[in-house]
Parts: sequence; structure tokens; C-alpha cells
Amino acid sequence: MEKVDLLVKNAEVYNSYLKKFETADVYVLGGRIYYVCRETADVREDMLEPEQVIDGTGYRMLPGFVDIHMHIESSMMTPVSFGRRAAGCGVTTLVSEPHEIANVAGVQGVHEMINGAKDAPIDIYYGIPSSVPSTNSRLETTGGVIGFEEMKHLMGEDGVVCVGEVMNYRQIIRGDELEITKFLDHLKEEDPQAVIEGHCPTLTGLDLAKFLYRGIDGDHTEHTLEELKDRFAGGMFVELQEKMLRQEVLDHIITNRLYEHCCFVTDDTMADELMEHGQLNYVVQKAVALGFPLEEAVYCASYTPARRMNLRDRGAIAPGKKADFQLIRTEECSGFQPEYVFKDGKEIFCRGEVSDQAGGHMFPEPFNDSLHLPDITCDKLVPAKGLKGERAAVRVIQVQDGCTQTTEIHREMKVKDGCLQWEESGCMLAAVFERHGKNGNIGYGFVTGDCIRKGAAATTYFHDHHNLLVIGSNVEDMLAAAHRIIELKGGICTAENGKITAELALPVAGILSEEPADEIGRMLSGVRKSLITLGYRHYNPIMSLCTLGLPVSPALKLTDCGLVDVVRAETVPLILTTV
Repeated sequence: MEKVDLLVKNAEVYNSYLKKFETADVYVLGGRIYYVCRETADVREDMLEPEQVIDGTGYRMLPGFVDIHMHIESSMMTPVSFGRRAAGCGVTTLVSEPHEIANVAGVQGVHEMINGAKDAPIDIYYGIPSSVPSTNSRLETTGGVIGFEEMKHLMGEDGVVCVGEVMNYRQIIRGDELEITKFLDHLKEEDPQAVIEGHCPTLTGLDLAKFLYRGIDGDHTEHTLEELKDRFAGGMFVELQEKMLRQEVLDHIITNRLYEHCCFVTDDTMADELMEHGQLNYVVQKAVALGFPLEEAVYCASYTPARRMNLRDRGAIAPGKKADFQLIRTEECSGFQPEYVFKDGKEIFCRGEVSDQAGGHMFPEPFNDSLHLPDITCDKLVPAKGLKGERAAVRVIQVQDGCTQTTEIHREMKVKDGCLQWEESGCMLAAVFERHGKNGNIGYGFVTGDCIRKGAAATTYFHDHHNLLVIGSNVEDMLAAAHRIIELKGGICTAENGKITAELALPVAGILSEEPADEIGRMLSGVRKSLITLGYRHYNPIMSLCTLGLPVSPALKLTDCGLVDVVRAETVPLILTTV
């Protein structure tokens, strides 16, 4: 009699090749699927002897989900903590792109994220940061820089499976000579099959073709239906995050049976949302609720993402594949809340037994001292001085609910004693302080729309350069918020009437916490609620606030270098005219 490690018997097993569920017995040996028996009589009891038996009656057995485009730093958690939580969501493989910490600490930051993943219960792979900074030093100041030599070094690290999202797409389609373009040329010669992820919102036609021509053939960003059609038609692999789950998008995929050419991803999952909704399972559940066929949804959450990253040993329950699977009660399957999750044939999650301890890899002490800022005083919150005339026309960033992209509008403000009387304008003042100790830059801008209306907020979790942003309706609250962030050694907080109303300390590189996941989620939830109380009317106020400085996401953003016209890839003046 042949011995095996595990038998899951009489479950409804998902077959990735037939895209359907079949009642079967699944045998596991040495961390891999050994045999899937669809006919009970096919294996006699004296042929295979399992050490452990699980009765799968009433359960559906799905492959472990594979999230190939996400950023662990966006959760503000360490890799171990995030891995534990993702396991409880049925996710057994992640591909994380650590450009957030690379923007603060360069290659050393990437190494610490790779080291931090080794204690996680799931497989965490990495894409090398290819755009650090996301643009260039004229548009933003970062603590770290990843150049051609650093990319070559990182591509050889264990656990690296792709080139992370190439974000400076405007410069690439212009044919600018960049560190990443040099590296792409290098890959064409040395590793022509390398997986290269992209970031190219709004590109279509010839511009999109130029991007694809460089070998960048994956995209996860937000698009109109026409932009999406252009990507599919050009052979681009489309990664669907939650904000792309629109009816017209899903209908196009379903009608044209484009399942082989797309998958589901999360991109960014905040700690409080992870606690409340889940991770990739939440995106898949939402797609199914909108009419995406369940069997195809499982396929696009496991098989196609694994294949995209050349992880051919997973994504299916079949002989020789990793025994990464989840058991979900049949009647709850479309909700994708697993009862049990197994990694390499070992149970790593059982519902009701979530472990919420910190621990695992700890970041070196220098990562806890990453804010290098002079004292922030009232005079540093004056956006313009010495203006002539009585009125000035200014550029304003307009926030819109429903997306993290912004628009540029123009407003008129009174001028008194050479200074803008912005407090009377209905606009919030925003200032970005360079915090990496390189040049002391301060960028000024105004924000309106679906953002805060009173009080202030401040954060060093500010994509991608992670300088210190403070935004508010009055200087007193702005100073209170900025000073508190410095005291915390990084984080995000809100203030009103001169007092802090909510906060989350992020002392590791100014963007992460080593506290337990539940504590991070609880504190972040408080900040989210406080932002809403202060007037934020956005589906994700945290992400909206923290991407106001992302100079690769249209249309007008603010960095320490000033206002950035994203399409033109250049800084533009705050003041348009004075009269």
C-alpha cells in the first residue's frame, strides 16, 4: 500500500482546465497534489493510505488565490503580518512590488521586504521596483533611487519574478533615455522572456503601441472601456482591481471571452479594509456579484495570474501542482470566505482561529529614524509672498469621488499685503515638505472638491516619494498635524481646533508599522472616519489623500517640487495671473 500525506475526500473540486467543479477525492504527497480521483471505484482503499483525512462533504475545494499585482506597504503592515491576513482570505501566493519603501530607503529597503517575507505562511514573491523615483528629480525628491545597476542586481535576487510596474510612461513613449529603458534593452538581450509590468493610464493608439513595443505588456490601472478595448486588442494582459469592476468592463470580457488575458488583483489594500472586507477574495466576490461567471472568476484569481508570472507549479488542483488550496462551504462559495486554507499541503488557516500577533522579521533601527525635517513654523505655510495687485488666479487640484485621478481648475483669490487670502476661498492649503534630508524643498498647492472641508490632515504615507504632506483649512490645525507626524516618526493623522483627532504611527520608513494587524486596522479606521467627519466625500479617502502627490497619475499633483502637470511631465506655477 502506498502512503500519502493527506486525503480530502468527497469535495466539489475546481478543475482549472475544464473550468468546472467535480466531486472528487484529492490526495496530497510531499506538499503537492498527487492524485485527483473523480471515480470512487478508481482507487481501492488498499492502494493509497493517507496519514490524514479531511471530509470535504459540503465543501468546494478551490486553488489558493494568486495576487500578482499588489504593494504590501500599502497595507502599512510588515510582510509577515500581511501574509497571515492574506492567508485567511484564501490567498496563498502574492507578488508584491516594493517601490514604496524603495523610494524611502533604496535597495536596502527592497532587501528588508524580501527578508521580511521569509517568515510569512504564504509565498511572497517580488517585482523589482523599476521607477524609483516614479518620475525624476525635477518633479519629486526621494530618499532612494533605483538605477540600471540596482535593477540588474535585484533581478538576480531569490524570489524576484518580474519587473515591477513601469510608471514613467510619458517619458518612455517620448523616447527619453531613462534608467528603466536601458534596463529594458538589457533584458531584451539577456532575458527576453522576462515579465514586465506596466502603469499607463490614458495611453491609447500609437502611444500605447510604443509602450507595448518596449515589452511592457501588463497593466493594472484605471481605464475607460475604449482604453481597455485597446489594451486587449494589442495583446496586453489586463489586471483588474476593484475600481475597474464596472458593468461595461465585465460585460466586454464576458461577451468576448477574454478570460485568458486578464486576472484580478488588489494593487492596494488598506489595513482596515483588509480586516473588514478581505483581500483578493473581496475583489473576486464583487466581480461575481456583478455577473462574472463564478468558474471564470476562480480561473482569473488563480490560474491566469500564476501563468502570467510563470509560476507554473500552482493555480490548479492537479497532479504535480503545489497543494495550495482552500475549502469553502458550498452554500457560501460565491462569498469566497474560506473555512480552511492549506499551503504546500499544510493547514495555515482555520476560520475562527486568526492569529493576530506581531513578530517575525524586524526592520533595522535606521528604518525607525527616517524623517529629516527642520522645524515647521507658521511662516512655512505661506504659499506665496510679495504678490502685486488685489486678486490672483491660481491653479487648484480638484478631488473627485470615484477615482484617485484629479483635475486642474482655476480659482480667484484675494491678495492682501502681498499674500493670498486663501482661507476665504473655500480651498484647502496643501504643503509638501521634503523629508529625506536632501534639499529642504517645500511645494505649495490648493485642493478642493471631495476632500476635507475643515481641520487638517498630515501624512508621510504619501505616494510614491513619501514626503510629508499637510493639508488643511487653517494654519493652526495644519501645524498641529505636521508636528504630531514628526513626533510619531511618520504616519497619518487628523486635527481640528488645534487638537489631534485620530492618528496611526508608521515609524518604519515613515510608511509601515510593526504593530499587530488588528491594531493597525483599528487606528487606520479611526483616521478614515475622522477624514469623513472633516468633509472627505470619497469612496477611499485614505488613498485619495495619499495619492495627491503621485506625479504619474493624472492630472495635477503636488510634490515637494511644486505642482506637477502629469500629462506634460513638468512643474507648473501656482499663480497664473495677478490683477
